[in-house]
Amino acid sequence: MITDIPTQRPATPLLDQIDTPSDLKGLNLGQLQQLADELRLYLLFCVGQTGGHLGGGLGVVELTLALHQLLDTPDDHLVWDVGHQAYPHKILTGRREAMLNIRQREGLTPFPDRAESIYDCFGTGHSSTSISAVLGMAIADTLQGNDRKSVAVIGDGALTAGQAFEALNHAAHTDANLLVILNDNDMSISPNQGGLATYLAKNLREQAPTNPVMPLFEALNFEYSGPIDGNDLSQLIPALKQSLSQTGPQFLHIRTRKGFGFKPAEEDPVGYHAITKLEKPSEISAPNLKYSDQFGQWICETASSDPRVVAITPAMREGSGLVQFADQYPTRYFDVAIAEQHAATFAAGLAVGGMKPVLAIYSTFLQRALDQVIHDIALQNLDCLIAVDRAGLVGEDGPTHSGIFDIPMLRSLPEVVIMTPSTLDEQQQMLTLGYQYNGCAVVRYPRGEGVKSRTPLASLAMGQSRLVRVGKGGVILNFGPLLPAAEQVADQLDLGLIDMRFVKPLDEAMLEELVNTYSHFITLEDGAIAGGAGSAVNEWLTHNGQNLRCLNLGIPDRWIEHATRDEQLQDAGLDADSIREQIEHFLQT
Repeated sequence: MITDIPTQRPATPLLDQIDTPSDLKGLNLGQLQQLADELRLYLLFCVGQTGGHLGGGLGVVELTLALHQLLDTPDDHLVWDVGHQAYPHKILTGRREAMLNIRQREGLTPFPDRAESIYDCFGTGHSSTSISAVLGMAIADTLQGNDRKSVAVIGDGALTAGQAFEALNHAAHTDANLLVILNDNDMSISPNQGGLATYLAKNLREQAPTNPVMPLFEALNFEYSGPIDGNDLSQLIPALKQSLSQTGPQFLHIRTRKGFGFKPAEEDPVGYHAITKLEKPSEISAPNLKYSDQFGQWICETASSDPRVVAITPAMREGSGLVQFADQYPTRYFDVAIAEQHAATFAAGLAVGGMKPVLAIYSTFLQRALDQVIHDIALQNLDCLIAVDRAGLVGEDGPTHSGIFDIPMLRSLPEVVIMTPSTLDEQQQMLTLGYQYNGCAVVRYPRGEGVKSRTPLASLAMGQSRLVRVGKGGVILNFGPLLPAAEQVADQLDLGLIDMRFVKPLDEAMLEELVNTYSHFITLEDGAIAGGAGSAVNEWLTHNGQNLRCLNLGIPDRWIEHATRDEQLQDAGLDADSIREQIEHFLQT
């Protein structure tokens, strides 16, 4: 059992000989076990150097080796769901040494990526897509007369999402040749929630070793086998051989331990789901308060005086800052598992029932619940606060997790309020304002640490912007956390600066004042330019017959690849130097 993350590259003589999965073909069981030990140690070393997802990958080392020995990848299809468990897969598919650059600018992506490797047949930065994708691949092979294997490895957390059940239901009457492997470790990031998790745990505990969950999956026309120990190669390889030799929909249930082989991760699977890179003591500084932590403090304080307040999260308790709320108000806290659509409609139902639901959801996952927000919350004008975390560029997790589309998605919805705090103080005020609003209110805030406002803020009224600086010629209309860069540029170029705060409703009274004072508008946002806050300003100008020029700065119409958040902002032209250069060019032309 490993107890420490290596700080020097460990000796891995057998792993060093594995350049492609074909190199695994001749290895015996003893060699595979040695390779598993080396692979686990090397994975720990790499993630210690770069930071990244850890627990899931440690748990599937044996499964990764067995699959790549038995399959003929990349001709056979192998999809990992969610993709953060694919680090061992990357190591075995020609990217071993490049792992020391994973999640870094121009380095390996943190999830499977079709553009990165022929062994990554499907990108899985979001969960619960694997069965749908593999079913499509299997049917495509049938239609084209190809003889290939199609395998989806899905975690029991990912299996809680509605799309996974939709795919299982469809596969039931196709007779497609596919294998679904349930990697059952009782965890997503937090312990799994919901009826399926309870069913699996209860039946395994009370009825093992007989096939306890066979009725559920065989009712869906899958040939079920298991459960088996997925960390035991002597059990795993024969079971995989048997399942891969069959035709029609197959379901293999394996039990693994998240963090397997690394004692701290086995004891704390939540804390070791992902880690930051190891740092020297001299490099560690005291962190500022995070936006998600302040949200957690705010909702606990609000709930203490209002028994109607309930919190909902789709499996993001820790990330959304709801640990304290879950402890203090367990009957008013709802982790609905990886089920964003249900989370939104569930919030709508709670609102109909007279509660005050607060839906805490990452921007990138809100995309999955758009129809429910439109049809079930906004259209019915239900009283719901949506706390949109991880809005904007999020850094090393890359474009699959960037939260840049929430404003374009939501801005066109009638009577929905959208707020964009630039500081922790504004976030606090906006959450309270959204809570008091009788309807659907959205507060979007970024990942990570926030800053306090330079001066005390007056009480916030609906749709009210804040004058930060008076200038000449041009004015920057800032929406959200890029305010420090905007202040720096405004000072350098003697520009006016407004902290707009609200995407909807816009502060039209302020805009009317500004068009009489400035000849150039510059909008600035940490989100997609297309359809974003700047577009709202453009529409207002056009509607009111204003001909002054407007420059929209935000995320351009292309994918911003993984890097640190600062590097991503630079790539998008949203660091202070790039903002100044673009504005200078705009003012001179």
